Amino acid sequence: MLHPGHLETLRRARDLGDVLVVLLNSDDSVSRLKGPSRPVVGQQDRAALLMGLRDVDGVLVFDEDDPRTALDRLRPDIWVKGGDYTADLLPEAPLVRSWGGRVEVLSYLPGHSTTGIVDRITAGNVDAH
Repeated sequence: MLHPGHLETLRRARDLGDVLVVLLNSDDSVSRLKGPSRPVVGQQDRAALLMGLRDVDGVLVFDEDDPRTALDRLRPDIWVKGGDYTADLLPEAPLVRSWGGRVEVLSYLPGHSTTGIVDRITAGNVDAH
């Protein structure tokens, strides 16, 4: 479910480099990480939505539970992750740094999360922000 928090993170990530390739969890990966009711939107539709955004140059769908294998294939100069943790806590940080890459963590836009949206819909509160 694409929301303003995603858009802000993607915009800020694009500003850090020349090309933005989004690594996207496959449907199977999302289900393993978030539970059997997820994803709400399938990987083909999620990839199509991302490719429709002006800030996104490419999308790579990966099936693993973390992006290390995909990152090792791409070897980006900058790996950007949205979240409320530090780069040192990301399991992929040592890999990215091994080829001289930089790891950036962008803070989330407060009040916007897919889980929060799903919870509000499930509770029947679809108009709440």
